[in-house]
Amino acid sequence: MATNKDDIQLDISEKGRKKDGTPISLNRRLFIQFLAFGNCRDTKPIIEKLEQANIDGALYLDINDPCGVGLIAMNENPDFFLDGLRNVLNQTSFTELTPKPEYTTLGRTYSFGYEPDLEETLINEPRRRILDRDWPWAIWYPLKRVKSFENLPEDEQRAVLGEHGKVGFKYGKAGYAKDIRLACHGLDKNDNDFVIGLLGKELYPLSSVVQAMRKTKQTSKYLESLGPFFIGKAIWQGKI
Repeated sequence: MATNKDDIQLDISEKGRKKDGTPISLNRRLFIQFLAFGNCRDTKPIIEKLEQANIDGALYLDINDPCGVGLIAMNENPDFFLDGLRNVLNQTSFTELTPKPEYTTLGRTYSFGYEPDLEETLINEPRRRILDRDWPWAIWYPLKRVKSFENLPEDEQRAVLGEHGKVGFKYGKAGYAKDIRLACHGLDKNDNDFVIGLLGKELYPLSSVVQAMRKTKQTSKYLESLGPFFIGKAIWQGKI
């Protein structure tokens, strides 16, 4: 019997795999937006607005701008950014600031296909890392791969990504850095592919991991662009 094309179901949920090999899926993900502002002379009114609105996220002081701040906000529902967050940003405390649109990014958590606990991978762990008060330093930046990477054989892609991932794993296992990986395909005005957050107890290890990754094949051969980089330290984080 011929299959009607209209009857074909497209499954775009996130995929994983239990330890016994059983495939699993979850149609949930966390959307995370980063915004930067200048002309911030007093952070207290901003923090008050964020707390009153119960914003899930963090506020950073910009190390490269004495009047700069960066804001991370996260939610599973993208409508939040058009009503809840938008309403906060249109209040006086924020309208007095100077937006820095070159730093604006929006991304979503995603799975690789082998994670045994998708809710932990997609929702709980990224949120917990951003809200961890013991890891206040952060570097947030977008990246764009060269388009030819997508045409490489899958085994070659895995090798390139594996080499890059091992660097991050070593820093994570040593307690120097944690990362947030977000896909931003079609969500970024500059056509970037990913948004990366590097979080740490201290700043130097975050610079060190970026330097170490320069030597990987992905960075040296298959990246078209990195940045701009926002470097800051959290002065406010929502409740875990």
